[in-house]
Amino acid sequence: MPGGRLTQQDRQRIATGLADGLSYAEIARRLGRPTSTISREIGRNGGPGGYRPQQAHQATVRRARRDAPAPSPAAGPPPGSMEEEIIEMAVRTGLPRMIARVHLDLLLSEDGRRTAAELTRRLKVSPASVSMSVNYLVQHGFVRRERDPRRRRDVYVVDNEAWYHSIVTSTRQTLEAARVSMAAAETVGLDGSVGQRLARGGAFLERVSLDMMESADRWRALLA
Repeated sequence: MPGGRLTQQDRQRIATGLADGLSYAEIARRLGRPTSTISREIGRNGGPGGYRPQQAHQATVRRARRDAPAPSPAAGPPPGSMEEEIIEMAVRTGLPRMIARVHLDLLLSEDGRRTAAELTRRLKVSPASVSMSVNYLVQHGFVRRERDPRRRRDVYVVDNEAWYHSIVTSTRQTLEAARVSMAAAETVGLDGSVGQRLARGGAFLERVSLDMMESADRWRALLA
C-alpha cells in the first residue's frame, strides 16, 4: 500500500531492483511507492552497494521497538505502600487482584460507599472489571448493594456488619459442602473406605462450620 510500511517482500524486491541496475524511480514505480521512500530506505540501510533486505528489515523492527512509547504503568497502589501490602495479602489467600483492589477502595473510603462509576474512575479500570468485582463481593457478603433512588444507580456499601456477613456467608457454603459430603457417603455406603472418608470429612466440616457460626454470633456485638 503506498505510504504504508515496507514489508520484507518489498525489501527483497528493492534488492533485486538494485542488482538489476534499476533506478530508484523505477523501483518505486514497480512497488507503487514514492521515490523518496525508496531513496530513504536504501540510504539508511547501507546504500545501493551494501543494501541487504534481511538486515534492513530487522533494523527497521528494532527502530520501531525503540521508538515506541513506553506503556503506561498499570494503575494501582504505590509499591511498598500499606495498600499494596493489603492487596498482596488478599491475593495470597486466593482473592483475585482486581476484586481485592475494589474491596480495599471501599474499605478505605470515608463513608464506605462507592458507585460503580466512582470505582471505575478511581481505580482506572473498565466498568466490566468493576461489575465482576462488586458482584463477587456482594455474593460473598463482603459488601452490600443499595439503590440510590435519587440518582437511579446502585451504591456498594461496606459497613461494620460486612465482616459478620462475609463470615456467615462463607460458613454456610462450607456447611452445605459438609452436608453434601455426608449425603454422598450414605449413597456410596458407609461400609467402604470411600464412604467412611466422605462421612468423616463431612462431619468435621459440619462441626467446624457450626462452631464458626456460633462464634460469629457471640462476638457480633464487637462490630456495633
